[in-house]
Amino acid sequence: MTQKHYHISLYIIIPVIFGGFAILASVMSFRLTEYCMEHHLDPGTPAFWLAIIIGGITYACTLLILWIILRPVEKFIEETKQLRVLSDRKPEENKKKKSTDKIKEFTQVFEQVTDVLTMVEVRKYFPDIIADSKAMRGVLSQVMKVAPTDTTVLILGESGTGKELIATGIYENSLRKDKPFIALNCTAVPDELWESELFGHEKGAFTGAIAKKPGKFELANKGTFFLDEIGDMPLKTQAKLLRVLQEGEFERVGGLHSIKVDIRFIAATNKDITQMVEEGTFREDLYHRLNVFPVRLPSLRERKEDILVLTDHFLQKNVPEPAKVSPVASQLLMAHAWPGNVRELQNAVERATVMCEEDAIQAEHLPENVKKSLTNQTIAPLKELLSIDEKLEEIEKNLIIEALRKGGGFQVNAAKLLGISPRKLAHRIGKYNIDPKSFKKS
Repeated sequence: MTQKHYHISLYIIIPVIFGGFAILASVMSFRLTEYCMEHHLDPGTPAFWLAIIIGGITYACTLLILWIILRPVEKFIEETKQLRVLSDRKPEENKKKKSTDKIKEFTQVFEQVTDVLTMVEVRKYFPDIIADSKAMRGVLSQVMKVAPTDTTVLILGESGTGKELIATGIYENSLRKDKPFIALNCTAVPDELWESELFGHEKGAFTGAIAKKPGKFELANKGTFFLDEIGDMPLKTQAKLLRVLQEGEFERVGGLHSIKVDIRFIAATNKDITQMVEEGTFREDLYHRLNVFPVRLPSLRERKEDILVLTDHFLQKNVPEPAKVSPVASQLLMAHAWPGNVRELQNAVERATVMCEEDAIQAEHLPENVKKSLTNQTIAPLKELLSIDEKLEEIEKNLIIEALRKGGGFQVNAAKLLGISPRKLAHRIGKYNIDPKSFKKS
């Protein structure tokens, strides 16, 4: 005989249990008072013991319910704490005294788990985009929502922030991923070729048109059309693009018949397009037609958590045996403003790998503009009149002293903290006349 199983939500069970206790207490209190009045007894003492009994039963039931609910949660928390991917995220917090606030502890672990799951999801759907920062994960979360639709997307962001990668990611996660993906860089099209490039032309439409040529719109039919740097499109062409967006049709240059197309549009620009609308250099109606789902990409200085992650990625990409980045070089990379964003960082890392002859990239291997960023950053106590090289040496010396102090004066421990070999540390200790013995505890 098949057994039937019924599942009742805890949102129903728990209120019913405590509501039942309240009703039971009211009924028993009424009956007890009634009984005492009939027998001319003082109801105070029996009512007191009744309250104690019902309170004790309620307390026991509450503990049982909490144990049933929280025990699996506590088990989950303990198991997740053993995962390296979580325990390594905030090592300084793991050294603190264990919190007695269970709710706070649960919340922190759940937030870490959510962060890890979000990163896993991002890396699954956007393998070419390297991003661990919350700012970029928020952007990619929006992209994942809009990608499966046919909604027009406008990608905004400074040059070098990865707008083309985002457009490609939208296409690869869309329902049109098996259809054409046509990209056009609007800065690379001469003014006289815009119409032919977009709409195509018929044979004999103009001098040199020796054959019929399909335009980008025809090639993108049923697929996705990416207009990169659309802020550079001439006003005359903008008007004709608007018609295609609104009506889904156009004519070839020299053609007599309209051609219907079904295209999903993605546009991108590094310009302040709202200001261009105010100045009259970009059509307001086209802006509103493109700005259905805007996606703003943060600059690299707004997502500093990604700088060293991206650096490691570029190192693995550029050399067979990736070099490490010294602590001083890491400080410089984090201090620089990166006006060229990810593209500038990639170029700087590639240059450093060419210049580096050791197993670690040092400060001197980085471009001059990156090293000069120290003048506007407080990385260590520096003298204003020191040259860049002297400042770098002062930073390196301070880092070595701090590592020796934390390592109890033992060079092996200090070398591990600095990420260099004991031999190289010994060389630098001699260079700066540092006495490791002075850091050993008596």
